[in-house]
Amino acid sequence: MLARVRSGALMGIDAVVVECEVDMALGLPYFNVVGLPEGAVRESKVRVVSALKNTGFELPQKRITVNLAPADLRKDGVAFELPIALGVLAAARLLEDGPLARYLFGGELSLDGTLKPIKGVLPLAVAARDKGFEGVMVPAANAAEASLVEGLRVHPVGSLRDAVDHLTGTRPIPPFARDTGTASARQPTGATPDMADVRGQPELKLALELAAAGGHNVLMCGPPGSGKTMLARRLPGILPEMTFAEALEVTKVYSVLGLLGDGHALVRERPFRAPHHTLSDAGLVGGGPTARPGELSLAHHGVLFLDELPEFRRNVLEVLRQPLEEGVIHLARATQNITYPCQVMLVAAMNPCPCGYFNVPGHTCRCPEHRVFDYHARVSGPLLDRVDITLQTRPVEYHHLASPEAREPSSRHYRERVEAARRRQRERFRDEPGVHCNAQLPSHLLRRHCVLSPRAERMLELAVRHHGLSARAHDRLLKLALTRADLEGHGRIEDVDMQLAIDCRVLDRRGWLHANTEGAPPSRGASPPWRAPSDAGPHREGA
Repeated sequence: MLARVRSGALMGIDAVVVECEVDMALGLPYFNVVGLPEGAVRESKVRVVSALKNTGFELPQKRITVNLAPADLRKDGVAFELPIALGVLAAARLLEDGPLARYLFGGELSLDGTLKPIKGVLPLAVAARDKGFEGVMVPAANAAEASLVEGLRVHPVGSLRDAVDHLTGTRPIPPFARDTGTASARQPTGATPDMADVRGQPELKLALELAAAGGHNVLMCGPPGSGKTMLARRLPGILPEMTFAEALEVTKVYSVLGLLGDGHALVRERPFRAPHHTLSDAGLVGGGPTARPGELSLAHHGVLFLDELPEFRRNVLEVLRQPLEEGVIHLARATQNITYPCQVMLVAAMNPCPCGYFNVPGHTCRCPEHRVFDYHARVSGPLLDRVDITLQTRPVEYHHLASPEAREPSSRHYRERVEAARRRQRERFRDEPGVHCNAQLPSHLLRRHCVLSPRAERMLELAVRHHGLSARAHDRLLKLALTRADLEGHGRIEDVDMQLAIDCRVLDRRGWLHANTEGAPPSRGASPPWRAPSDAGPHREGA
């Protein structure tokens, strides 16, 4: 007597269809599970037997063997308990095989037969749709998540008895009504703070607007209390709303980790992740015994904020280099190769020195010069080369803090400008698959989409020669200038766009740290070598 029930095993953020084969034969009573089961799967036989008995089913005293195929794929988690229980009933001829072939099953059984929610229901539903199944039967708490997949019938199951009654036709379970609104949307970080709360710092706000418009990475260097963390936490509020496809990708990552929470289906707010500097490299990019997604993948289509950047271990920071370029993470393990998505905006903050007050007016830095250089050397040049915008922050002036009637632009103001710039980019890249914003533009397409005025071309040439910029830094300057042109609605990159892009890469300037060690900040009034004499004034209002 042999029965087959289909379920799914997680492979990264995708699911692979697994066939639960149940054989019931004569012999001493024994229940065995094979097919590379992990600890929770091996223990499932105890819960399945108790759930069947407490639901009212009497099993024959026979030898039961459960095979989870393909046998060379490791099976982990508790989602196999419902399909194993149904397979045992089918092998005992208490269920027909026909209805079992139409669905993909998943669910954890309590000892009394009720179903508990499981992880990874969304990838399971996607696999069911792609493999041509009629629908899925999952715990009622996961039904809203599974209903995100269109063209699939989702039957919410409360207990093992409910599943049997539906399959036998005794009491059919109506399909779950798909929620087309936002009632079940999840906000991973709560209400996003508003940019209007930040007093002063107009240049930093404009730089973050530029970063949000093009998806660029940012590094802020400044003393404690200058607003670095405050601004970074408000960045998700000015990013454009995620498309449904992007929200589905983010939800899959949160689903496989079980972070959606009860009653939540779709993650609609862009993630904001701010791990502590004691984070390990596996915690950042993913890994561990089960190759779980890391903080980079949890920040997919959102913001990864690394505060106190030099305090992170060197090996942790260096693993960021390839994922920031490719937008994906490839984890190679002995038994499996997994790819996780990680298209993130990296926002980092650091102090100018260990004490935090190097070259800060009104404060005295007592750090020796070599300690200042050693502190900055903790962040490698190749990693800095992958950061588009590098800024120096200054303490907020008193009149900004004391003014009771300060009217700062709100996040909505910045978000409208950012969304307008993103619309121009989507129109520009409509024929370029995989490119959605300027930061994702590959090098071979730069000159096709970046049209420079003669003055902008000359400024770029002088900046590259004077600062000895790498080819990657040259490309990122072009992308920054293109984003500035999108924000202002320019048809091509003008000299003011290129000027702002160069000004937003402070750490590219040769000798900037040496100049600071002499006791005075770099002069903003002096005309840099890339700026023509007529352009020596402020490049934008409020600068």
